[in-house]
Order: sequence, then C-alpha cells, then structure tokens
Amino acid sequence: MTHANHSGRTARFFRCSIAAAALLLAPGLATAQDRVHFQYSWLPTGEYAPISAGIERGVFRRQNIELTYSTGRGSGDAVRRIAAGASPFGDGDISAVMDARMRENAPVRCIMMQHAMSPHSLFVLESSGITSIQQLAGRTLATTPGNSHFIYFPLVARMNGLDPSTVRWITVDSAAMAPMLITRRVDGAPLFATHLYYQNKQAERMGQRIRAIPFAEHGFRIYSYCWTATEETIRTNPEMVRRFLAAVHESYLWAKDNVDEAARLHNRRHPDVAADDAAGSMRIMFEYMFPDAQALANFGQADRARLQETYRVVALSQNHPADADVTQFVDTRYAPPPR
Repeated sequence: MTHANHSGRTARFFRCSIAAAALLLAPGLATAQDRVHFQYSWLPTGEYAPISAGIERGVFRRQNIELTYSTGRGSGDAVRRIAAGASPFGDGDISAVMDARMRENAPVRCIMMQHAMSPHSLFVLESSGITSIQQLAGRTLATTPGNSHFIYFPLVARMNGLDPSTVRWITVDSAAMAPMLITRRVDGAPLFATHLYYQNKQAERMGQRIRAIPFAEHGFRIYSYCWTATEETIRTNPEMVRRFLAAVHESYLWAKDNVDEAARLHNRRHPDVAADDAAGSMRIMFEYMFPDAQALANFGQADRARLQETYRVVALSQNHPADADVTQFVDTRYAPPPR
C-alpha cells in the first residue's frame, strides 16, 4: 500500500466518523423517537389546536416524541381508559381524577394543570328564558358518562338554592349534546365556555342563540382540566414525562400568541373544524387558563390551597371523605417550573 493510498483511506475514515457524529448530535436524531399516545377527553375541538400546532411545528419531535392521539367521550371515560393502560397520557377534569382515585384507587394523577379558573358552564337557548341555575327545576339536561359537570352540578345547584333532585339527566354521546339542545330535545347541556363560539354558529343556522351560564359566576372557583398520566408511566419513564410536558407547555404558550396560525394548523389536521371556530374556542380557553399574569407565570403548577378547595367541592358533590390527602391526586414534579 502506498503512502498516498493510506492517507486517502485515513482521511475518508475521519470524514465518515465526523459525519456519523454529526448525525448523532443532530436535533431529534440523538435518540429514537418515543411513540407516545395521548387520550383526549373530548372531540378534537379548538381547545386541542395547540396540540395540533405542536405536532405540525415539530415541537414534539424536538422532544423525541412521535405523538398520536384518540378522541374521547368525557373526562370520566378518558381517566378510565388511561387507568386501564390504553394510553400513558391524557387530559381531563381533575374532578374525574379525584373521583376515580377515591372510588377505585385508579392509578392516575394530574401531572400538569391547565385551567387556572374553571370554564364549566351550562348552555341553554336564549329562547328558553333560563338565565340562572335556580330556573332549572323540572328541566331535562344532557350529560355524558363521567362528565365533570355532572359531578359538580349537585353542589352548584345547592349553592344557588336549587334542589338537584328536581333536575332530570339523560346520558348521551358527546357529539349529541349540543344538537339535542339546539333542537329543543333537552333544556340544557353542560359544556365548557370554550365551546360557545362554534356552537352558537350552529344554533344561529337553526334560528336560535345559545346562552352560557358559567359555574364560575355562580360561586364556583376551582381547578378544572389537567394533563394526566398513569403512575406506572411516572415511575418507569420520568424523563419521557418531562419531555412530553415540555412540548405541551411550549405548544400552548406559542398558540396563545399565535391563535390564528394555531387554528389554521388544527384545521389542516381536522378539516371538519373550521379555523375560525378553533380560534374562537382558543381565545375563550386562554381567558380561563391565563386570567392574570400570575396564572401565566405559574402555568402548569398546582397551588395547594386551590387544590384543597377543589377537592372540598368534589368531596361534597360525591360524598367522599373530607379529610383525604390531596397530594395523592397530583404529581407536578416534571412540569416546567414557574417562569
């Protein structure tokens, strides 16, 4: 072998080694992508646009996560699916987490808080003449299995002088609640205030308008939605939990400042959700997520006093022991720290 050939082979070896090292260090290629499934608690309405935007913009990929998701039929249903091991992560109302743990010791915890203020509301038609909780006696309301509104309603009713037993509930599919209200088959449907924009568009096509009666305006000031995980996921893969929450956190903060673009990206993934509907939902949602600067700075974290108050409300509504340790419901160690 000549000296020239030896030198050429040596140079090629080093070039290949450098190229291989560069690939290993490239963002998103340092490790294999974790395939992660996320269980939505609801239909892919505009509230989920930040997740769509995070996927489309590569936020989850940069955290080495290939995210897939399934739609849901309510918080209670989502918590049951996660507890059964169908998904490592999900979202849902903290009341469903508390109720499932107290009744069944379900191995699910809130790992990052979403709403600083509850967006729970009751939707009624303006033509019904209903303007308050007190006027629901003798009325028929729709709900879904495990719906967090249904869990809270007895307490909200009593707080406002209404005997909850005077209200009749029927259980329906999540997609049927608003249409049943608009067509007057029920007198009310408990939905998040974030749904008002696009549901009103549907109602107006039928010559109706929807009025929202927010629980928060009737003495109800508690935590609402959170992102959830199984205890096994938290215990066995805390680093993946940290990366998942970092991507969710970044996606929602970006969407807050880029509502219309996030709505467009959501529409790309879900053409049946109009971009303006998604934008309308997000604008209302962010009012409940970030009602003030402190809520924005502490996004994702759980305040012990509000957590205690939330459990007090759930315990009263569902006849759970008043003295339960509230730390069992949350584990926010891997959520991004306050800013």
